[in-house]
Amino acid sequence: MNRVVISQIAPVTALGDGLDPLWQGLLAGKSGIAPLTRFNCENYISHYGACIDDLAVTSGGSLLDTILKRVALQLGDLPEDCRLLVASTKGEIDLLTSARRDGDDLPATVLAAPFLDKITRQFGITSKAININAACASSTIAVARAAALIAAGEADAVLVYAADLVSEFVFSGFSALQALSDQPCRPFDCQRNGLTLGEAGVAILLLSETAAQQRNETPLAYVSGWGMANDAHHVTAPARDGYGLIQACHQALSKSSIAPVDIAAINAHGTGTLYNDAMELTAFGSVFGESLPPLHGVKGSLGHCLGAAGGIEIAIGCRTLQEQILPPTVGCCDAEEAGQGKLQNVPQDISGDYLLCTNSGFGGINAAVILQRSR
Repeated sequence: MNRVVISQIAPVTALGDGLDPLWQGLLAGKSGIAPLTRFNCENYISHYGACIDDLAVTSGGSLLDTILKRVALQLGDLPEDCRLLVASTKGEIDLLTSARRDGDDLPATVLAAPFLDKITRQFGITSKAININAACASSTIAVARAAALIAAGEADAVLVYAADLVSEFVFSGFSALQALSDQPCRPFDCQRNGLTLGEAGVAILLLSETAAQQRNETPLAYVSGWGMANDAHHVTAPARDGYGLIQACHQALSKSSIAPVDIAAINAHGTGTLYNDAMELTAFGSVFGESLPPLHGVKGSLGHCLGAAGGIEIAIGCRTLQEQILPPTVGCCDAEEAGQGKLQNVPQDISGDYLLCTNSGFGGINAAVILQRSR
């Protein structure tokens, strides 16, 4: 099995463009969550979101166009044979919303094929792209799929691009589900009462170790294992026993050929909803028992970025392993009992070579990726 290298990372979030501003903002406990001005929130249960500054829209264009260009500006040259996996739950949903309200015809670009073609052209990739839409685990699964292609020798280079917007369409849906918090979200806190939506774009270049050496690219981290499972419990609610997440974690550990005790830290999904956070802590308790490592969630800083959430969190996980520091869980002032001593709202020192990233989504989907430190 070929070793899988993460060689380039290019994020755009509510904390700025690039991994360095994102990392420094997280360590400082900053939050990009603020009162929303993009649309009228008067009829919704929340007025908060984590939006990216200075998103410009050209005539007939989407807010995602600006995110795509700002991500692409950060990337170096890509291999000629690079494949492309996209992860987006709603794509250019802002165009659909405006068209419906104005009574216009459905824009062709809101369909999958034109959306993927646009991204392919932006990155100069010649092969056809595939969009992975697996709810809020979309980009985690895209990274896992990319790693699987490289590990099996079916590809030497895969670019994963993930992006989703804070749109009124999605915002209204989460509001109708009573899933939004009326204040900035508080992941894993005893007083949590819902999530806050965010938006992001991120590109992650994965290479075989041979390709990375030929290109003289320094590994930021290795992808050592991955796993996916569906608990088939409910359309939107997670299984209370965390069975699907437990299975995904065990798959990832098995593929990495490591034991739970080898995991130095966990980057959890941590949406801030009552049942998701409880499910995750239950699952981690089952997988790790007394060896539960330090864990954190970044959605108190970035909001829930939907299909892009896992990609952003994997990017953060690479830097976490490099620096051996786990950023704080912003908003978690009084951690749930199962996470006490492991969750902090200040940075935590860690020690080890492996980090577990997990994400869960509607429809019962659960995904786990294990990153290995590059020395």
